Amino acid sequence: MSSYEFPFNERIRTLLRLEDLFSKVLLNVDAQHQHNHHSALISLLQMLDIIDRADLKMDLVQELDRQRLSMQNLRGNPVIAEAVLDKILKQIGACSTTLRSDSAKLGQHLRENEWLMSIKQRAGIPGGVCQFDIPSYHHWLNLDGLKRKQDFDGWLAKLMPMYDAIKTILHILRGSGVATQHHVDTGFFQQMLGGAKPAQMLIIQIDDLCPCFPEVSANKYAINVRFNGLDFVQKPKQCDHAIDFTMTLCNL
Repeated sequence: MSSYEFPFNERIRTLLRLEDLFSKVLLNVDAQHQHNHHSALISLLQMLDIIDRADLKMDLVQELDRQRLSMQNLRGNPVIAEAVLDKILKQIGACSTTLRSDSAKLGQHLRENEWLMSIKQRAGIPGGVCQFDIPSYHHWLNLDGLKRKQDFDGWLAKLMPMYDAIKTILHILRGSGVATQHHVDTGFFQQMLGGAKPAQMLIIQIDDLCPCFPEVSANKYAINVRFNGLDFVQKPKQCDHAIDFTMTLCNL
């Protein structure tokens, strides 16, 4: 099944973007080839533009605290496994404690690295990090892969608490909804929204063999899903055949 996630507010969009960039950094760091390490560094520097929000750390801490209180209220519920509840509460507590322990702004150690900031400045120019632009960067890329990985480990160490917090919050978000099966005869689906707790993210899953993808528009009243056929030349057009899919509305 192919899974598509559509966040409904900027806070969730920010968490998903950071999760995506983190996963790219970690994947490319482990590969150790210089091209992978270049991609990893560019993704790491892109993260700085997102975490420059002064309130991101506080947002994460407050959300973790809110989730801890919510989870504690589930104690004694016969349908909740105590072992699972204890595990997630321990995870939430560890993330919150680690985030609070560092008073520095997220990513400050990277901003204070003049060499990294010089690369970041050039990286915004197409082809701007060639060897003649930043010879020192070319030298670094030609060092032993293990040495470069050690550098990454140092740069990432102070960001890992943020990543752990993001993973924990998104894990709770993704598990908060109930999946429902749907069928449409054409490529359009609409569902009205209601309830006191608005959805924060929509997850749509489609069979891998289905030759279409969803596009979503939503407001506080309704969700509109349009399934478009794949076309890598012209603008995608709405499908005109039956589609089965799974939809999950999630909120924290």
